[in-house]
Amino acid sequence: MARDRNTYRCSECGSESPKWAGQCAKCRAWNSLEEQAPAQAAHQRPRRIPRPQPITEIPLNAGEVRLRVGMPELDRVLGGGLVTGSLTLLGGDPGVGKSTLLLMVLEAFSRRGLKTLYVSGEESATQVRLRADRLGVCSPGLHLLADTDLEGVLAAAEDLKPTVLVLDSVQTLASSNLDSMPGSVSQVRQVAARAMELAKRVDLATFLVGHVTKEGGIAGPKVLEHLVDTVLYFEGDGRSQLRAVRATKNRFGATGELGFFEMVNEGLREVPDASARLLAERVAEASGTAVTAAMEGSRPVLAELQALVGRPTPSTPGRTVLGLDKSRLSMLLAVLGKCGHSLHDRDVFASAAGGIRIQEPGVDLALAAALVGSLRDRHIDPHTLVFGEIGLVGEVRAVGHPGPRIAEARRHGFKRVIGPTVAARDAPEGIEVVGVRTLSEALRLLFP
Repeated sequence: MARDRNTYRCSECGSESPKWAGQCAKCRAWNSLEEQAPAQAAHQRPRRIPRPQPITEIPLNAGEVRLRVGMPELDRVLGGGLVTGSLTLLGGDPGVGKSTLLLMVLEAFSRRGLKTLYVSGEESATQVRLRADRLGVCSPGLHLLADTDLEGVLAAAEDLKPTVLVLDSVQTLASSNLDSMPGSVSQVRQVAARAMELAKRVDLATFLVGHVTKEGGIAGPKVLEHLVDTVLYFEGDGRSQLRAVRATKNRFGATGELGFFEMVNEGLREVPDASARLLAERVAEASGTAVTAAMEGSRPVLAELQALVGRPTPSTPGRTVLGLDKSRLSMLLAVLGKCGHSLHDRDVFASAAGGIRIQEPGVDLALAAALVGSLRDRHIDPHTLVFGEIGLVGEVRAVGHPGPRIAEARRHGFKRVIGPTVAARDAPEGIEVVGVRTLSEALRLLFP
């Protein structure tokens, strides 16, 4: 009989190849092919033919059961609470606070008399206990297991029957049925699939902790994010105590929702008024700054955008962006050049102050205003807020949910809003809303 040969699987897209190559033929990623042992032949079993049912005969259960964590910021991101039987993937940079957040989540459930289990594959039980003592999360209902054997961990979870399970992390657990190393494509797929099977079978709400690559995505095959029910990213730039939990996928709620936390000595503290936190250190009359209103899920968030334009340089100018979309900045610089504000030979630095990451195009107008303010060394009226998307020909386009943005600006004491013309139609009392059609018109209003 022919001997089974090893295959190679891409760690980025999961495609297989009969031989190793420096570049994946499907996704074009370099050095991503990993050797996989041949699968053992399975015994032939009689095939079971499932019987389809008319949709009207499918029984309606009581509906999904949600367990509120008791942390409003996290409950918002989860869509109202943690769904039993769900599999949630939490990713984030090293040291951002993923383990701290999940220990606090398990503590919140344990205080209500529910049994929880925290599985640590990276730290010893003593290390986790020391962190728990520092955070003050040592309820008797919170059980701890330090192990990396997948079969043993799942057997312990099925025997304990907790309400919530945390596997920290998916890259450290390994199945003895596979010959590959922990963290490989096959092991990550196996861990996720077995955790999903257990969660659905015993109705166990499960968290998987995932490492993040240097590109910002969760390490492992992309199928990992497709398999789970919810994908959360825990964001923080390391220079600020502010942390944000963002939902990029949620089968039980809206995506794009954002919850804010602040890292303190006692752990993570919720930040219910993110706008006030982000504007707390604002310098009101500084050139190169503008306040905008961004929609993060269903909530408006006020944030300060800062820009610094350097002197003309004969060398290639630099473009440094923190918390914003670099491609949008490049587009705005080109549009500003057509409007008479040429920045092609100057270094440009742009940042969303406070450590927040903003990706929506509704902040284009504010970023352009900050760039022009830095170029002219002039400041915007501190009681003026700016939002709107900018098109390629310099027009100011409408953005979603202008009403909540304006209401949030009024709540924080702003007296004037400059934005798209449609935003001025339903302006509430107590605040002036000025609609503009072009970038040039907005700049004339901001810098008379």
